[in-house]
Amino acid sequence: MHVSLPEIVTDLNKIRQNTEAVLVLTQPLGIEVVGVTKVFLGEPQIAEAMLQGGLRMLADSRLENLEKLRQAFPHTPLMLLRLPGISQVEATVRLADVSLNSELSILEALSQEASRQGKTHRVIIMVDLGDLREGVWPENLSELIKDALALPGIRIDGLGVNLACYGGVVPSETNLGQLVELTVELEKEFGLAFPVLSGGNSASLPLLMNKTLPVKVNQLRIGEGIALGRETVKRELLPGATGDTFILRAEILEAHEKPSVPIGEIGQDAFGEVPEFKDEGWQRRGILALGRQDVPPDGLLLRDPRLKIIGASSDHLIIDLSQAPELKVGSVVEFNLTYGGLLGAMTSPYVEKRYIK
Repeated sequence: MHVSLPEIVTDLNKIRQNTEAVLVLTQPLGIEVVGVTKVFLGEPQIAEAMLQGGLRMLADSRLENLEKLRQAFPHTPLMLLRLPGISQVEATVRLADVSLNSELSILEALSQEASRQGKTHRVIIMVDLGDLREGVWPENLSELIKDALALPGIRIDGLGVNLACYGGVVPSETNLGQLVELTVELEKEFGLAFPVLSGGNSASLPLLMNKTLPVKVNQLRIGEGIALGRETVKRELLPGATGDTFILRAEILEAHEKPSVPIGEIGQDAFGEVPEFKDEGWQRRGILALGRQDVPPDGLLLRDPRLKIIGASSDHLIIDLSQAPELKVGSVVEFNLTYGGLLGAMTSPYVEKRYIK
């Protein structure tokens, strides 16, 4: 089989195993796991492995990815994670069974479109509990709920929160407890029961493990916990999960002995930065067919501990091969990935995608 490099190799069996590892934590507590597919662009083969692992619902932030998922899994419930815009209302109702929302004007547009399409579109109202990304400020929540309940064609499933993505605010018994309190107050005020309390993402998994997740929270939206097998507060592996579900492979294009410090006056590099260099003498330096246009270099984790990343341009990655004399032109170097590295590699059209079972 001809292999074009660079490539990212996805182990679908490990995706399934990681899904099962997450469900071991959540199922005994009656918590629904919504599998987030955005880091791998809604690739149906990976999503199918998540479904085989036991998930019943998938979510993505991009309508383009939901389109792929809808075609591949016509009967699987889908969630739109990113707040829909006015221009996306038609596609949101057509593709997503449920969407996350925080603006009355969008809810009104969703209501009109759902009525036009003859559907009931479910919504989760997002609350901002301090991370300062999307969400209604708590003191404005009651008014929004009151107005939204009067809209035909939509159904409020409940409240949700996003933490640890923008502001880095760690999910806790306190802030998720506040979400529970708001839910209880609203249910009493409006005489209803919300079926869903969506308590965040993979950063909420440590609360499960230390048994401090508020009882009323019954849904988590999990991406990295499945894709890379870890929670996202300390980036520690989950019990029974593996972190090498994705491996990035690139080949050496050049391997020469060169100085470690450039010769001549140093100005800005291609990205407008003035680089600094430490003199480590002469090195055996390898150039790989992998650049910033493919993956952020700080998202790469070398699998061979003898190697070291020196730097990157848009098209090339430079590594120190001094401790690995057997590596030469044509040799393949492998990397594990951070979440940012995985996002870059899966998004790049120049990185081949391969799937193994």
